[in-house]
Amino acid sequence: MGKPLPDTLSGNAQEATVAIAGAFVEGASASMRPVEAVIRELSQSDVPVLLLAEPGAGKHATARRIHEMSRRRGQPFRTLQCSTLKPEELVITPKNGHSAGAGTIFLEELADLSAASQAFLREVLLRGTGGNGTGDVSPRFICGSARDLEVEVKAGRLREDLYYRISGVCLRLPPLRQRKEDIPRLVEHFLLKYGEEFRRPVPKLSSEMERLFLDYSWPGNLRELESAARVLVALGDEHLAMGGLRALLRQPSEAGNGSRLSLKAAAKAASHQAERELILKVLTRTRWNRRRAAAELQISYKALLYKLKQIGCEGYGTS
Repeated sequence: MGKPLPDTLSGNAQEATVAIAGAFVEGASASMRPVEAVIRELSQSDVPVLLLAEPGAGKHATARRIHEMSRRRGQPFRTLQCSTLKPEELVITPKNGHSAGAGTIFLEELADLSAASQAFLREVLLRGTGGNGTGDVSPRFICGSARDLEVEVKAGRLREDLYYRISGVCLRLPPLRQRKEDIPRLVEHFLLKYGEEFRRPVPKLSSEMERLFLDYSWPGNLRELESAARVLVALGDEHLAMGGLRALLRQPSEAGNGSRLSLKAAAKAASHQAERELILKVLTRTRWNRRRAAAELQISYKALLYKLKQIGCEGYGTS
């Protein structure tokens, strides 16, 4: 590598990119300027990397970016969920489809690893091989976490020796609320993405809608921003979407304070969001014919009108 990297990266760089779901968009915010320069440095080495960020802030996309810029880009990029990971899944051999000198493994939420998997991963990292003892395969490990792992170590839920070995470089990704300057480009990217996916024209945002996007705190980060952009494209008309999005973007950001959000409340919120997206999808397909949509949703016309009122779209569509 070039110059040495600090344990927790900060500071300035001349270029930056913004991590999003599966892609990057050029960013301009001060909090994101170091990221791309650091990624370029990391792509030239095989040092383990720990990515710390809130849920939805781009850990997976950043890990993939590091992989795609590295000499391993022609090899597999695998994402493993630590909450369900079994130790044997960390054994990478040519027999399970990965050639010698295999690619990159991204471990999602390191603190969720079982004690057995933690011990096995430590041995893999110590050997510098895929865990089979032959030295044939040497995957690169990148880990992600939304938690304070030092707290997890002190609580005995994460092995201290594993933590220090996996966090050779710790890169913190800022939440979306700390990089508002990047929101316009991100919104543009998502609108183009779903315009192509839905084969619909990309809506041009009014100044009021732009203010809504910039003023909101985005507790769900990039995932939540993407969801809002998807609704805009699905409806195809900002005026149709405005009521629902205004309610969505101006509601109290309970999700930003996980300590006060009960599991029941979280499940209820997720259910409402899923229901809302389904209703809007069906209405789009039926060209906002409410009776046809109600029939397709297998609910009464009256029930659909009530649900439309709940999401701020009661005045739209035909009967």
